Amino acid sequence: MHDVPPRPGPPAGPAGPPGRTGNRARALGLLGAVGLLAAVLVLSIAVGAKALSPAEVWHGLTDPDSPAYTVVNRMRLPRTLLGLLAGTALGVAGAVMQAVTRNPLADPGLLGINAGASAAIATSIAFLGVGGFTGYVWFGLAGAAVVAVLVYAVGGGRQATPARLALAGAALNAALYSYVSAVMLLDSASLDRMRFWTVGSLAAATPGTVAAVTPFVLAGTALALVLARPLNALAMGDDSALALGARPARIRAAAIVTVTLLCGAATAACGPIVFVGLTVPHLVRALTGPDLRWMLPYCAVLAPLLLLGSDVLGRVLGRPGELQVGIVTSVLGGVFFLLLVIRRGTHRKAALA
Repeated sequence: MHDVPPRPGPPAGPAGPPGRTGNRARALGLLGAVGLLAAVLVLSIAVGAKALSPAEVWHGLTDPDSPAYTVVNRMRLPRTLLGLLAGTALGVAGAVMQAVTRNPLADPGLLGINAGASAAIATSIAFLGVGGFTGYVWFGLAGAAVVAVLVYAVGGGRQATPARLALAGAALNAALYSYVSAVMLLDSASLDRMRFWTVGSLAAATPGTVAAVTPFVLAGTALALVLARPLNALAMGDDSALALGARPARIRAAAIVTVTLLCGAATAACGPIVFVGLTVPHLVRALTGPDLRWMLPYCAVLAPLLLLGSDVLGRVLGRPGELQVGIVTSVLGGVFFLLLVIRRGTHRKAALA
């Protein structure tokens, strides 16, 4: 009886096990994104409506007796940190929303959570005389939480589906923004106080604002990272998620809590800034694929990169004043999606040819 030669195993290559090369490329890409974000952070501190030399910026950061100390340390630094926090909140919330609704074009406003925060803050300004972030934040979070519960209940509760959640959110979103517009039109004093906030801006940032918003953003981001694997399972459908041991109702409820924390804090601090939570996850998905274990860290880095970059651009283009960051992100987001539509139309025509 002849010996049977052993079967040759898979050839050993430098790439190692399948998927390792892709993970290495994603990790390197994430490090590159962190480097770009660090550069934009420096620009955000160094560039503004008032031109300062690098030496003046440095002394403004380190020397309380410097003439530039107030501008750099009390205005630009809190503004930069708030942009970092708000951008992270909007980017992570957008990725979670797109995963929950299984809609790559969803954003935090789709479920009406931003509108709930805006309506509550408009009420606090018009009828209660509240001013400043320390007052806004609690109303913003309460409004976002109430709307989140309403959307979840109207969308079917434990039997909620992505389509029903989106429809309930769209209806509440339209109604609440109509209410905000009515309050602004009927109360001229509220209009004066709200018109700057409703555009979306980082200009009112203070050290107190940064300190107040930080716990909410950190808690929401940490919860989103914990949900990354369950949301990956939910993306395959409820039946597949149940087969993998996940509980779709609990995952959706936890995801809505996450988005409420992130959007409520960001909206209260900066106003309803649009397109960041929609554009960034859409771009990141093209880089990393749909795996939220990679998408969320990328969104946490690239969303503040977009927000702060837009803020710097608005300060440069609007000198000696500035363009609010909400205006700049709206223009950039509109251009991006216009190009996306044109590109898809071109690909469709090529496929039919």
